[in-house]
Amino acid sequence: MNNGKIESFTDLNVWKEGHELVVLVYKITKDFPREETYSLIDQMRRAAASITANIAEGFGRQTYKEKVQFYYLAKGSLSELKNFILIAKDVGYLTESQFTILSKQSNIVGPLLQGLIRKSKTFINQKS
Repeated sequence: MNNGKIESFTDLNVWKEGHELVVLVYKITKDFPREETYSLIDQMRRAAASITANIAEGFGRQTYKEKVQFYYLAKGSLSELKNFILIAKDVGYLTESQFTILSKQSNIVGPLLQGLIRKSKTFINQKS
């Protein structure tokens, strides 16, 4: 970040926290049973990566209306990931500690994402 100016999606706190979540998901799911490779592991990793991918794509869009669309997709992917985290815990693939780590990181990303959406929407309303 240069002088506090946001020049890239990687400068966004929500992307940084989302990226941390992706890395945690990848590290934790590597110990899941092998038979889950093409189901729960794949779904969790895709949902997690989709959060940051949609933030990045939204950041690169020209209009705030387009940006908000992608930020909402990221929010949907976060909800999807939270669902998979609960499933993984309930079937015994996550320890209580791993569940807590993933839940806490998910709960950091959610409000940051909501704030990005809210702020972006104020720019849409200003242009109307």
